[in-house]
Amino acid sequence: MYHIVPTAKNVDEACSDLEAAVRKHEFGVLHVYDLKETLAKKGYALEPQCRIFEVCNPQQATRVLQRDIRVNMALPCRISVFEDAGVTKIGAILPAEILRALSHDRELADVAETVQTTIKAIVDEAAAPADTRTALLQRPAP
Repeated sequence: MYHIVPTAKNVDEACSDLEAAVRKHEFGVLHVYDLKETLAKKGYALEPQCRIFEVCNPQQATRVLQRDIRVNMALPCRISVFEDAGVTKIGAILPAEILRALSHDRELADVAETVQTTIKAIVDEAAAPADTRTALLQRPAP
């Protein structure tokens, strides 16, 4: 259900590398939520950092929405960069798992599997050490 990868990077570095990996895979960042900052503005303290990136591939989103507009409620995909017990982690809930709960349409499942493979690659590349990440980012997207 989850794909979570620890990284030696701090949150800012992981966020920067996540944005680069998202672009490499022809996804876009629609919005970034900084939960620690948002909750602090409302008077609630959250010790670990947690940033949620809403990401989308317009071609895949269009295919899904043309097939079943109700799936809009599960879009866009989200990838989080967060601290857990002092460790920076990057993770996502896997889209194919979500879609299986919402639809039995095989074509939608195929799109979700494709998106899921890409989301995992994005997370893995963003979490990888700098020298590994450079090699991964230079490799063509699947």
